[in-house]
Amino acid sequence: MSYDIAIIGAGPAGASAALFAAKAGKKTLVVDNDQSVTKRAWLENHYGVDGITGPDLVDLGKKQAQKFGAELVQGKVTAIAKSGAVFQLTTENGSFDAQHVILATGLSVDLAESAGLATKPGTEPRIKTVFDVDANGKTNVAGIWAAGTAAGVSMHTIITAGDGAKVAINVISELNGERYVDHDVMKA
Repeated sequence: MSYDIAIIGAGPAGASAALFAAKAGKKTLVVDNDQSVTKRAWLENHYGVDGITGPDLVDLGKKQAQKFGAELVQGKVTAIAKSGAVFQLTTENGSFDAQHVILATGLSVDLAESAGLATKPGTEPRIKTVFDVDANGKTNVAGIWAAGTAAGVSMHTIITAGDGAKVAINVISELNGERYVDHDVMKA
């Protein structure tokens, strides 16, 4: 099955990207290995939330993305390869094709070598290596993007979630051929 956007990782960056992508009507896949460092957190510094456990935040993010049609698959992506006009993601449970890939892999940049992605030293404490991305989240491989801690932003959940949203909006805009904005309004 082919997807418009495949997101690797369902922590705050990945689930936020998936929420925006699915809500925009893009066929969205999220592959998650359930290793988000957020699952060990207690959060009292996440805007709009009066204290929440990391596991609850991660679960809520996944549910929001699924509400709009994102498909969630449990597993670990072991390779990404370009196959014609799409990328093929290989997991232990099969493979998936997507036009664009967003890497929201947190502390892991394991896929860099197999996908030919450039990395650079991380600047956050204990984050040794990150994907080398531009301001929009693009990597050196056209069609592969990165968001969140893996892309070098501060590992605070509010920042990684915002970065995931930003990158998804940039991917959606590229797919649509015009700038995408998602604004909901209250019903009168």
